[in-house]
Amino acid sequence: MSSAFTGDRRTRGGPAGPRRPGAIRRLPGALRDGLYRPLAADDDRVAFWVRHVRYGVLLSELCALAVAIYSLLTDSPGRQHPVMLGMAVAIVVAVPAILLLPLPAMMRDHRGPTMFYLWTFATSAVILFATWLDGGASSPLDALLFLTLTYMAVAYPPYGVLAMGTVMTGGYVLLFGTSGLTSSAAFFIAVLIAFTLICTMASANSWAAHERQQLLISTQKTLASTDPLTGIPNRRTLLERLTDAVDAAAWGHRTVVCVVDLDGFKGVNDRDGHAAGDAMLKAVASILGGVLRETDTVARLGGDEFAVLADVTEAFSAELLAERLRQAVALVGSGSGVTASVGVADVEPGEDVAELLHRADAAMYRAKAAGGDRIALLSA
Repeated sequence: MSSAFTGDRRTRGGPAGPRRPGAIRRLPGALRDGLYRPLAADDDRVAFWVRHVRYGVLLSELCALAVAIYSLLTDSPGRQHPVMLGMAVAIVVAVPAILLLPLPAMMRDHRGPTMFYLWTFATSAVILFATWLDGGASSPLDALLFLTLTYMAVAYPPYGVLAMGTVMTGGYVLLFGTSGLTSSAAFFIAVLIAFTLICTMASANSWAAHERQQLLISTQKTLASTDPLTGIPNRRTLLERLTDAVDAAAWGHRTVVCVVDLDGFKGVNDRDGHAAGDAMLKAVASILGGVLRETDTVARLGGDEFAVLADVTEAFSAELLAERLRQAVALVGSGSGVTASVGVADVEPGEDVAELLHRADAAMYRAKAAGGDRIALLSA
């Protein structure tokens, strides 16, 4: 009985059983990832964050001026207080210096979030100190905390909004709640907590919408550059890479274009149906990609015609490449009578891309006219 009971405890993860990693152990990593999630991965997003910084600088300037005017003209405990006026002047003078930082570079790494958190922390401290100078919880200056939270909710990650809202609330409680919490201070704290949660939800929704938009854009780019049947690059992508290859040729980089046209493919469609033809095209695309290196490109031009853009060297010549492509197609099409005619053209510096493809195409037709299942090289 005792043995059975002990075994049951082990099964249920009691003191003698194995311990699973606790959520507490994973909490620091989750907080770090949430607070320091990448702000920008492309130039458009970088430009967004730089604009956000400029708006923040302008907002800080306007708020500092408003506090200075309030201190000069309002009959309050902080009326013409030299420290309050000095802080307002310091903000007006110093905050624009943020624009001198290398903001575009900072938005791409951890420096961006760090800057925003330090800026927000400093802003919150100044607001709370000014509120304390102006009589404490009865001062209207603490309303600037809501303005700061709103600015954060527009763009900050949700973890950041929650963390900074918690810091603001904790600072307010520390300053105005430890010596006796008044009803007005308690009400302000409750509203600040609720507003922090609302801003956090708004931030979470904003970031989720941004991520969905990025996913949609990425999917559209993939669809625009990929052949839907075979999953390899399409003609449009090949033309872009050919342009780069022509530019690189001016620096002595040697590349060739191979046009691969299938012999006997029509018979597969006529004899076995279009599904078999599609399967053959997929198989050819796969085996051509297997012959090439990661730096090379295989693309579908349309129908049963493919193109390959590849680097060549003395040890790996254009002729050797074309022969490997021909053999690969002969292997995958051996059961269906499908072979390949391969035309090869060197990429020349300054050459028109359309002319380059025309030369490779002409070489392919020469191979096909000679009976197919062979290669033909054509120089410029």
